[in-house]
Amino acid sequence: MTNPPPAPVPMDQLQFALPQTFATVEEERQHRKERLVVALRLFGRFGFEEGVAGHITARDPEWTDHFWVNPFGMSFKHIKVSDLILVNHEGQVVAGRHHVNQAAFAIHAQVHAARPDVVAAAHSHSVHGKTLSSLGELLEPLTQDVCAFYEDHALFDDYTGVVLDVEEGRRIAKALAGHKAVILRNHGLLTVGDSVDAAAWWFITMERSCQVQLLAKAAGKPVHISHENAVVTREQLGNDLVAWINYQPLAQQALRTEPDMFE
Repeated sequence: MTNPPPAPVPMDQLQFALPQTFATVEEERQHRKERLVVALRLFGRFGFEEGVAGHITARDPEWTDHFWVNPFGMSFKHIKVSDLILVNHEGQVVAGRHHVNQAAFAIHAQVHAARPDVVAAAHSHSVHGKTLSSLGELLEPLTQDVCAFYEDHALFDDYTGVVLDVEEGRRIAKALAGHKAVILRNHGLLTVGDSVDAAAWWFITMERSCQVQLLAKAAGKPVHISHENAVVTREQLGNDLVAWINYQPLAQQALRTEPDMFE
């Protein structure tokens, strides 16, 4: 006689990670700084560095016109919480011991100002993102994953050099509008989210989607997902909570292998 199969575990006893809540603004600030460092380390792992270019910002939860950002000239792979700098709305460093990347201020300050719903923004010169940007094209609905961006990303169809002017940052923020991402022509990608994790995930999966589109078009004539199905898939996959959930396995990898991040 065989034993009966185990009874199902009650749903309320199963673990499912959700974004944290915080009792104090100090706890939330520390959390955002720690998640910012995790994201930067992952960007380093994925090879998103190009010299001193690239930055991720996190809005301060108390001083909401200030943001935390990686310092100028430091490798993503080495950044610790103690290295982060806090920058005010005028581009002045008010906490930390390093300089701010002026392009980071010019772009991110305007994005944060235009989008009070945005907690974090990510920009870098990743290989496939800047390759697709050179074509002046949007992402096409070729795969399930890319449908998260369907009709929810934009093209900044201009290039005038390194972004050092806040007016150029305003134009980028205007092109982004209410979307989760913008392709900066001849430049790269910019993504935003209601958490650092969400903004980082959108950048990572957008970069991969650029790679898929370039490979698919090089190989032949891709078959597009229909408008109706692309919209349904975007509604299933395209919100910041789903982005946060998708990002957690990557964050766990960094947390387990790079214990010096939070120094």
